[in-house]
Amino acid sequence: MLLKLLGGVALLLWGMRMVETGISHAFGSGLRKLVGGSMRHPVMALFVGLGVTGLLQSSTATAMITASFARQGLVQTAPALAVMLGADVGTSLVVQVLYYDLSWLSPLLFLIGVVGYKTGRSTVRQNVSRAIIGLGMILLALSQIVSVTEPLRGASPFHDLLRLLSIEPIVLLLMVAVLTWLAHSSMAMVLLCASLTSGGLLSLEAGLAMVLGANLGGGLPQITATLGSAPEVRRIPFGNFLFKITGVAVTLPLLTPLTEYVASMGDVPGRQIVHFHMFFNLGLATVFLFLTRPVANLLQYWLPDAEAREDSTEPRYLDLSAIENPALALAHAERETLRMGDVVERMLDHTITVLRTNDRTLLEKIERMDDTVDALYQAIKFYLTDLSREPLNEKESLRTTEIISFTINLEHIGDIIDKNLMELAATKIRNHLQFSEEGLRELSDLHHHLLENLKLGFGVFMSGDVDMARRLLREKATFRRLERSAAENHLNRLRVKRIESIDTSSLHMDILNELKRINSHITSVAYPILEQAGALFSSRLKPDA
Repeated sequence: MLLKLLGGVALLLWGMRMVETGISHAFGSGLRKLVGGSMRHPVMALFVGLGVTGLLQSSTATAMITASFARQGLVQTAPALAVMLGADVGTSLVVQVLYYDLSWLSPLLFLIGVVGYKTGRSTVRQNVSRAIIGLGMILLALSQIVSVTEPLRGASPFHDLLRLLSIEPIVLLLMVAVLTWLAHSSMAMVLLCASLTSGGLLSLEAGLAMVLGANLGGGLPQITATLGSAPEVRRIPFGNFLFKITGVAVTLPLLTPLTEYVASMGDVPGRQIVHFHMFFNLGLATVFLFLTRPVANLLQYWLPDAEAREDSTEPRYLDLSAIENPALALAHAERETLRMGDVVERMLDHTITVLRTNDRTLLEKIERMDDTVDALYQAIKFYLTDLSREPLNEKESLRTTEIISFTINLEHIGDIIDKNLMELAATKIRNHLQFSEEGLRELSDLHHHLLENLKLGFGVFMSGDVDMARRLLREKATFRRLERSAAENHLNRLRVKRIESIDTSSLHMDILNELKRINSHITSVAYPILEQAGALFSSRLKPDA
């Protein structure tokens, strides 16, 4: 009997998991845009949190989406807390619907889901079908839990155990909070509690205590999932948990009169449990919705922003908990890639300073920055490798390839700066060489043009704009002409036997060559975009005569 009960709970959790992943994979990017666009007003943020949680059937999933915006600096703590209040209300409304005896729908949902999955040609349809199968599992699991608990009504040892737990509501509350944390689903725990109460296995007061424990434990998975994150990310689950623990602390001493009031409402005990769960979360939302700003200030005091270290080799935006949501994970990977690009841009910017001033300290700093680039490249590569094991649609697979390709080119640029250009700079410093005024000016102009192309390359990478990609590719030809002109000018100075040009000739030509190589890596980001748009010839070769 215990095995069947645990199997029913496991099926319930797995069904919720399938609904969450199916909806996330099908509409993940749309849900992110919906959450991101709701942050202007707390009431709007609350309703969006409610709606997204209703679709995902998981307030933890909504919390992770919201935390991703905080991690990228796109949302403040106060509106994010409003989203979480809405997410908790959304969970309670889903419980209201699922408590109805809809077991007759389960076979129909399985049939629709399996047929849709097998015949679906698009990834979206397959993921929606997966969610439908998950919903069928939830209804089947609830039916199984109810049927399994019926024989327990006459089991006196089980009644004695529950009677002992009912005497100590605090112990019962804490026990359920731990179980909810382990199950990662307050929704499943409230439904289980409603089933036990409806079957007469729990008193109403014990059931209400279990609901409080489920709400308290429901905030713990969000905290544990973000423990290693930045303070601005951790503030959101901590703030939501602060709301919950305050509500529990206020409600627990009033449990006995509340039980009498809930019992007087009529209805069956199980329905009374889900009503109490909904009113508890509605009460939290009503009380705290317009207090999110002072609570955010308090959390800012408790968890102040950490000082950012630009040279840190640790990834900042790669959230492992987002792997199962490809749209969200790709957004994290893009942000980390831009951070990697920022380091490469600073390396390139400092390069001309080293060549101009012979600054050994700056040269060593550039070499350390390349270690950061290498570490971020490895982190992004492994993150996207893990992501590729998830079911991706065609667009997501293509974007994964584009990100990997761009990070490879950034890593190559970092290596060229560190291994080649800095080695040439070290030779210049060691031999006390100086470029001619004209030569240094030409190198500076070429370097400035290269930096502008790198910034344009970032824009092409993020936007995928065809016109911008065309412009970047035209800049490749422009840069080639500038490089060729600089090389010819240098040779002209050699012909008139300029001493500085003679001394730095090999150095000068090698630097021009390395800058041209860097530009080739920058412009390579344009090729996939133009190829998809059909804007490239298949070959530059002329046909055979």
